[in-house]
Amino acid sequence: MDIKSEKNRISLIKGDITKLDVDAIVNAANSTLLGGGGVDGAIHRAGGKQILEECIAIRNKQVGCKTGEAVITTGGLLKAKFVIHTVGPVWNEGKSDEDKLLSNCYINSLKLAEENNINTIAFPNISTGVYGFPKERAAHVAVKTVKNYLSENKSIEKVIFVSFNEENYQLYSKLLLD
Repeated sequence: MDIKSEKNRISLIKGDITKLDVDAIVNAANSTLLGGGGVDGAIHRAGGKQILEECIAIRNKQVGCKTGEAVITTGGLLKAKFVIHTVGPVWNEGKSDEDKLLSNCYINSLKLAEENNINTIAFPNISTGVYGFPKERAAHVAVKTVKNYLSENKSIEKVIFVSFNEENYQLYSKLLLD
């Protein structure tokens, strides 16, 4: 399959990920799965207590979620049927394999999507907020990882990158137009 076909399965929007009507949205979670700031807090607030209750149940079974891994809950009160929670790496000047861990966030989220027959999935800009991952570098990792995954896996119909701010939107826009 040519790269153009993968590009046609990827889109970019600027907006609020909690408002999207897709099969799944991805939460840039923390390892406790108990909600927090940024995207994580917004998803927990918009999705209601059901998401938190399911996260607590997951925590009780497996003691949270490790960096680069992903778990799934229902969407609670969101339009999205599911929330895939993934824990991005905290930036440590590139000394802690952060690129690989960030790539794993996307791969493991996409694998969970396939396992749950999810056709449309939306990603935020993982690790670029309080975790301090350089935005341009994170965008490169995200786009490359998703394109590679889609070239080998056909069941996911649409991946949407959702940027909350103009800076990330412009970075992703440039990469997706190349």
